[in-house]
Amino acid sequence: MTLKETQAGTMKATLEDILLAVSWADISREYFGKSNSWLYHKLDGVDGNKKPTEFSEEEKYILKGALVDLSERIRRAADRI
Repeated sequence: MTLKETQAGTMKATLEDILLAVSWADISREYFGKSNSWLYHKLDGVDGNKKPTEFSEEEKYILKGALVDLSERIRRAADRI
């Protein structure tokens, strides 16, 4: 997946290394209680009406926690092998 030049300063750009490895739909539902499109718009930095949007500080905290939780779950699964 490549990023458009307009996405350079977005959360999507920040998370580029893991974009294809993570189920963003699951994170959206499980950690935010929101739709898939809501999270994809936030990652892209543009809402459904093509207006700029970004993660609030609280949403960043939740996203960080979700990724840490996922990393711990992956580590536990790997340790069981």
